[in-house]
Order: sequence, then C-alpha cells, then structure tokens
Amino acid sequence: MRADRIFAYGATTGLIGDLLLGDPRRGHPVAAFGLAAAEVENRLWRDHRGWGALHTLICAGGAAGAAALTARAVRDRPAVAVALTAATTWSVIGGTSLGREARAIGGALDAGDLDTARERLPHLCGRDPQALDGPQIARAVVESVAENTSDAVVGALVWGALGGVPGLVAFRAVNTLDAMVGHRSPQYRRYGWASARLDDLAGWPGARLTAALAVAAGGRPLQAVRAWRADAGKHPSPNAGPVEASFAGALGVRLGGTLAYGGRVEHRPVLNGVAGRAVETPDIERAVRLSRRVSALALGVCVAGRLIAGRRRI
Repeated sequence: MRADRIFAYGATTGLIGDLLLGDPRRGHPVAAFGLAAAEVENRLWRDHRGWGALHTLICAGGAAGAAALTARAVRDRPAVAVALTAATTWSVIGGTSLGREARAIGGALDAGDLDTARERLPHLCGRDPQALDGPQIARAVVESVAENTSDAVVGALVWGALGGVPGLVAFRAVNTLDAMVGHRSPQYRRYGWASARLDDLAGWPGARLTAALAVAAGGRPLQAVRAWRADAGKHPSPNAGPVEASFAGALGVRLGGTLAYGGRVEHRPVLNGVAGRAVETPDIERAVRLSRRVSALALGVCVAGRLIAGRRRI
C-alpha cells in the first residue's frame, strides 16, 4: 500500500477516534513526553539560548527519530502502518477535549457559576482567571478555541501529510516544548527561545490553513477575510494572529484587548474591532462548532493533498 493511502486511512481513523473518545485517559503519550522533557530540562537548564537549543534538539529530535524508526519498521506491513498512523493521530490531536473544556466553561457561565468557570479556565489557556468577569472569560475561551484548533488539530494534520508518523510526532513535540518553556518569563526568556522560534516555524502552515478554512466555514467570509488582512499582523504571535482574526470575523465578534499571563498584563490590539461585537457566552458553542468544521475540512485538504502528491510520484 502506498504511503499516501496509509496516511489517508490512518489519519481519518485517528480523527474519528478523537471525535468518539477524546484524548487517551491514561498513559497519554504527550504527557509521557512532557515528563521526559521536564527531566531533560532539570539536567540542562541554564539561562542561555544554546542550552535551550540543545534541550529542544534532544527532546523534539529524539521523539521524531523514535517515530521515524518505528514507522520504518512497519512500512512493509500496511495494516500495521495504518494502525500506527491512526493511533499516533489520535494521540497527538486534541480537538474533542478542547471542545469539552470550552463547553464546560460555557455551561458554568450559563449557570452564573463564575468560580467554577475561573477554576476550569487554566485547563484551556494560561490566563490569570481571578480578575476576569463572565464576558472576559468567554472571550478567553473563544480565543483559546481558535488558537488551539490550529495547534491541536490542523497543524498536526498538515505535518502528518508532509511527514507521516514522524511529522505528527515532531509537530506535537515542538508544540509541547513551546507550551512548557517557550513563554517570556524570566526563567525561560533565553532557555525557551529555540523552542518558541521552532514552534513559530512549525505552526506557520497550519495557522494559515486554519485561517483560510475559518473563512470558508464560518458563514461571514468577507468579514473574516477583512479581519484577517487588517488585524492579523497586529497580534504578537505570527500564527495566533491570522487564526484569531479570521475566527473573530467568521463569528462576528471582537477578540484581543487587555489580558494577563503569569502575573504580567498585556494590552493587545483588538481583532475585528470595527465590525465585531463583544463576546457572549453562546459564542463559545459557536466557536466550538466552527472549530469542528475547520478540523473536518483540514482532514479533507491534507488527505487530498497527500493523495495528489502520491499520484504524481508514480
């Protein structure tokens, strides 16, 4: 069986597995990788970019290398190769768990239970929740759904289409390292620099595909395109900017503004500020549904692209 068909069958099965089951409840491979990366950090940490780059190379390179060896070992057994691709896709994609967390917070806001909403928000993003009111929490959830649609689903599918199982694993490893050490705290400003820059590079194609599919699937294509073109570049993240701006336009809401991370306050530009309205609690459900449509379309685009590329090689 050709590699393009192995990816098509495996990725589709893996995404269906995520839809039906969500993340693995025990022994999650990403959690295991995080523990290993933390142990490497404990041994290597210095307030220096070079040591951080070594950390990134060991962790991301080691994960990708192990995945490549495993995929090579089963390449002559198509059924096993499909199963490996499916299991890897399921383990690195987190779209269903993303939607569940967002809906749980939305349910707490609907019930007027701000304490529960604030308690659950850190499961979804790194905001400081205690000073946030209901609309601010709802905005944070919608922004996180948008960004994580790219990080947790579309970006992985893109790299799976490009590199098979090693691509899936490498993308999730890089994304996990960025979440662990890529933020601009005093401890990680230098040490996490390499992980953050590599994550920017790895996330670039998935973010643009996510933004384009949000335009196509959101119901307000012109507004989404305008917001993307006008506001994406104002965002401090080169990848979150297009995704959040296109989601804002597609949903007809305003995103961005003042927020707090890890004790520091950031004043970010407003996305879709002219045409959008303030985020309300029902917009969380709308964002989750848009995320699912984008994820399904991304699977179709990535599978089709891999099949077309495979036929051209024949």
